[in-house]
Formats: sequence, C-alpha cells, structure tokens
Amino acid sequence: MGFELDNDDRVFSEPWEAQAFAIVLTLSSAGCFTWEEWAKIFSEVIAESKIRGGPSDGSDYYLNWVKALERIVSEKRITDISKLKSAKLAWENAYKITPHGKPVHLDNSKPD
Repeated sequence: MGFELDNDDRVFSEPWEAQAFAIVLTLSSAGCFTWEEWAKIFSEVIAESKIRGGPSDGSDYYLNWVKALERIVSEKRITDISKLKSAKLAWENAYKITPHGKPVHLDNSKPD
C-alpha cells in the first residue's frame, strides 16, 4: 500500500517550487555552500520581505526561496549574475508566448 497525500497536504504548490528546492539541495550537497550559509541568507531574505510589507501568511515562501538562491549563487560566484539574468529573461519570454495549459520550453522564447 502506497502513501498518498491529500491535495491539502502537498509540500509544493507548483512544480517550480520543487525545482527551486531541489536546486538548493543539489548545490549544497555539491559543496557550493553549507546549509548554515543557506539558512542565514534565506532568513535575511524573509526578514527583508517582512520589512517591505510582504505577506505574513507565508504565501511568498518559495518566492523568497528563489530570491535567496539568486543571492547565494551571486555572492558565492557560482554563476555569473549576467548569465542568471539572461536565463531568467529567456524563461520569462518563453512562458509569455506559451499557450495556457501547455508546457513551457525555453526554446519557445527564440524567434523562428
């Protein structure tokens, strides 16, 4: 008998949340940063969000997770920040031109 979660018990609301979570675990496991370094930066980002009047219900948890991920890869020079910005723009373009309900593919952002 398998273990099943009710829809209300889902850990991730969207696939990108699971992907962001997995990226942090992978980078930490690969030695790019310690879990303590991650926790410090993630805590800082959450605190900054609250100062800016962000939601207090935790609905921005994974948005903050991604902001912290961007910060740590920049601070640790894991990637060039301009490459990160370029990749974000490419994904943004791809999802804007993808029909609703269809999978988003990065190559969709390139003109034919």
